[in-house]
Order: sequence, then C-alpha cells, then structure tokens
Amino acid sequence: MFRKTWFLFAAAMGLVLGTSSREIAIAEADMPVVHQDDFDTSTAWEPTDAAAWKIAKTSSGAIYQLAQQSHYKPPHRSPRNISLLRVPVVGDFVLDVKVRSTTPDYGHRDVCLFFGYQDAAHFYYVHLGKKADDHANQIFIVNDAPRTKISTKTTPGTNWDDQWHAVRVVRKPARGTIEVYFDDMRRPVMTASDKTFRWGRVGLGSFDDTADFDHFVLRGQKVAPSD
Repeated sequence: MFRKTWFLFAAAMGLVLGTSSREIAIAEADMPVVHQDDFDTSTAWEPTDAAAWKIAKTSSGAIYQLAQQSHYKPPHRSPRNISLLRVPVVGDFVLDVKVRSTTPDYGHRDVCLFFGYQDAAHFYYVHLGKKADDHANQIFIVNDAPRTKISTKTTPGTNWDDQWHAVRVVRKPARGTIEVYFDDMRRPVMTASDKTFRWGRVGLGSFDDTADFDHFVLRGQKVAPSD
C-alpha cells in the first residue's frame, strides 16, 4: 500500500514537472527498495536526542516530526538535530522524502539530509538553507573536523515556505557523485564529487530548526561496513 501511494505521488509529481510515470518507474527499477516508512512508529530510527523527535498524527496520517532543538553536541561543528535510519547501510542509493519546514522564516532556515554516515565525526550532509553562503544551502563533509563545503553546484537558496516539498538525494560512490533534487526531479539543485565515504547510514534532520518528514523511500545497494 505504501509503495503504491508513493508511486502515485511520484507519478503526480512527474505530471506536474514534465516527467512521465514510465520514466519514474524505470528509475525506481534501477535499485530495489531497501527501506520505506510511513512513520506509524519510530522504531526504525535512532535520533541523537530522542526528546526532540516524535510521531505526530495528522488528518492525512502519521508524520515524523523534529519538534524541538536537540541537546546533542557533536564532536565537530555540524548539525545537532539528527535521526538516523538504523539499517541498512548503503553504498549506491536514491533517497526520496517529503519535507516541510516548520520554522519561522529567516536567512538560514534549513532542513538537512544525512548520508555516508560512519560515526558522529565522519559523514556527509546536504543543508537546504533559505539563503546560500559558504555555510548554508550546500553539500558538506564532516571528516573528523568542522563541516567543509564540497558543493560544485548550488542555488541562491532553498525557497522554504510552510508547504510540503519533495527532496531526493542520489549517491554513486564509485563515481563520487552526489546529486540533490528539490521538487523538480529532472534537474539537481546541488551537486558534489567526493569519494571519501563509500558507504554509510542515512538520516533526517536540521542544523538549527524544526521540520516534518513523510513518505520516506530508500532504494539502494545494501553493504556491510567492511565492504
């Protein structure tokens, strides 16, 4: 049922954005679904601060909610609000999720997605920020040091409002490519090239703000951490 619902959503997005349902089906078939979540429970997720996250019931179903600031303090300058998918660890992947920012508007209003996560000091993340600068609206690596921008392309900013938006991250470690999409699945809004972390966990969150998440689908290649 979830897969059918997500496919209908993706097909509807394709009609709006000029991508056919056949093209979406072909893209989906490239890699198997390794996790999907409609957030009836949060047992699949491991937050850095459990008190900051909750399952919220809405008229259209359950959502995963980053409801307040986390008290987690990372070892290096990087996001505090993180909830990691417990399993699987993936190499190549396509991550799709619907996101709604729930923070009043300001220059660094943000939502983050995490990937290639090895541990608290080694991972990638994309910061979808309202206004771009060297520390916002970029793709970053945390490699036992404060986050470093690795974007080769970005936009002037992510136009957050109070509506739901579709976000996709595509990672191909052998090529080093990272692509991030926002609503329009035909053209990435951010790109990067880096081969430091070839596998890892994925996650949801924010640097400083609150947000809602729904319709999570992870397609990819499961790997063992030693691969």
